[in-house]
Amino acid sequence: MMMKESITNILSQQVNAEYYSAYLYLAMATDCDKKGLKGFSHWLFLQAQEELSHGTKIYQYMLERGGTPTFSDIKVASKTEWSSLTSLFEEVYAHEQKVTEMIHEIASLAMQEKDHSTYSFNQWFINEQVEEEASADEILQTLRYVKEDPASVFHLDRELGARALASTTEFAE
Repeated sequence: MMMKESITNILSQQVNAEYYSAYLYLAMATDCDKKGLKGFSHWLFLQAQEELSHGTKIYQYMLERGGTPTFSDIKVASKTEWSSLTSLFEEVYAHEQKVTEMIHEIASLAMQEKDHSTYSFNQWFINEQVEEEASADEILQTLRYVKEDPASVFHLDRELGARALASTTEFAE
């Protein structure tokens, strides 16, 4: 069954949004790297890689369903520097909440259009967003708690530097 135009359009928009997310996280990683926060930079860089994988997963799904992805300009990240790690992770958390809303819109449209395949496919992203928001919020709450105390930031930087990229097979599930 071919994808309806409404589903093709919303999925194409989500591919674009995932790639924008990667741009945003790369800008954030660069800011942290310039400040000598290699662990924070590493975490954000891997987050960017994950967002690219999400966009690719949606793109491949569209092709499998006979859809034709459309591409638009990817918005440039509006900032390249953040005043603090707390403000940076407030933006990460808010961004993930916005992405969650977009993923939920896909689910709602798929139900409205009776596109059970897209609804089922999208469940992976709904579950992934729970994890994405929780991860960003955990870091944000830690930064707020320690009030960016240098020793605490150093410890958190080392912890975040140990993050490994999820295997690409995870994205194929």
